[in-house]
Amino acid sequence: MTNVQWDKVKSDMRAAIGAGNYKSWIEPLTLVTASEGVARLGAPSPFVGDYVGKTYGDQIIYHLNRHGMAVQRLAFDVEGAANTPAKPVAKPVESKPANAQSDAQPDQRFTFDSFVVGKPNELAHAAAKRVAEGGPTTFNPLFLYGGVGLGKTHLMHAIAHELGEKRPDLNVLYVSADQFIYRFISALRDRKMMDFKQHFRSVDVLMVDDIQFLEGKESTQEEFFHTFNALVDQGKQIIISADRAPGEIRDLSERIKSRLQCGLVVDLHPTDYELRLGILHAKQEMFVNVYPGVEIATGVLEFLAHRISSNVRVLEGALNRLYALASLVGRTVSVEMAQDCLSDILRASDRKLTIEEIQRKVSEHYDIRLSDMLGPKRTRTLARPRQVAMWLCKQLTSRSLPEIGRKFGKRDHTTIMHGVRKIDELRQSDSQIADDLEMLRRALED
Repeated sequence: MTNVQWDKVKSDMRAAIGAGNYKSWIEPLTLVTASEGVARLGAPSPFVGDYVGKTYGDQIIYHLNRHGMAVQRLAFDVEGAANTPAKPVAKPVESKPANAQSDAQPDQRFTFDSFVVGKPNELAHAAAKRVAEGGPTTFNPLFLYGGVGLGKTHLMHAIAHELGEKRPDLNVLYVSADQFIYRFISALRDRKMMDFKQHFRSVDVLMVDDIQFLEGKESTQEEFFHTFNALVDQGKQIIISADRAPGEIRDLSERIKSRLQCGLVVDLHPTDYELRLGILHAKQEMFVNVYPGVEIATGVLEFLAHRISSNVRVLEGALNRLYALASLVGRTVSVEMAQDCLSDILRASDRKLTIEEIQRKVSEHYDIRLSDMLGPKRTRTLARPRQVAMWLCKQLTSRSLPEIGRKFGKRDHTTIMHGVRKIDELRQSDSQIADDLEMLRRALED
């Protein structure tokens, strides 16, 4: 394969995954050799090679074949070592920061138009839209949190993108937490702390993604705290994302937690079936130009939405894999193909929670006896945990309402329905209930 052909492959990848992801992951790659069905690519680090292989491997193989190369798999050379296995790097520490990059640019794919709104994320979407208007700060900071692949980073990029269009006069700075760490360490090393302070405290909007990576980094937290205060005092907007609520981030100073909780804290809930199906339909429209001619049989998207509920990234990755395979073998994507091609993902998604497991975990969380939660008493200290357990059983198992009712002291299905509706209402208005549900869900799904 010539460098001209490799340049064409890289151009195709840029169009498929967006400028931001392309710059971070594909642009640094070089073509080393291509023979006997293996394309060997040079990568700047084991982490990059590992991530690219897992995330974009199928797409790269597809485009290699499009440009005349019969490739079945990829291998990566790292720092001159032939096919060095790429291993994930550890969580960044202050002495050796990860992702040593400059300020990130918003990914053009992640806009409000491409964000699929459903009940689990409608509040977060509405809050993000309000901030993106660029008017007076209504709530400061806006803190978005939730598990992997639920849309936090998408909303962050969408806000930055929208502000760039509507308010080009504003100085908007978007960084990940590890980029903040890197720049802080570099400023200390190069004795340029005044430049660092000026850079971060002169912005109109500061966006910090994955703030949980500041855990345990005391000196960086100290600087972040002062930067936060300086911007708030100036009436500047701050937007933060994390995988947990502020109070759940361990080894984060209490005064930072307090500051983060003083604005609007919004949880992105796990996706439901309707939202997952909507996301798949949106992704299907995006793939029309990337994989021309590939057809999806009726029922495939519904099958994926039912079977893969862990997070959106896994869901989108599964559809991406199916498209890549179908384009290589020239077949229509069917449910049977999905079952064969995605067997590893489907097995991982098939761990079945039992009602008994949920009941036990909830009773432990609320420090009540399991027998009391399942018994006839209706005191508030028992009724609310009981309803939480009912809600979790409905969300995390495939059991019917009558089946769930039988496990809760032979209660009628209408009682279960009432309990589920009550918790649905409370989680929108009661932050403690919302936090309890998220904590329990994560504990049960780990």
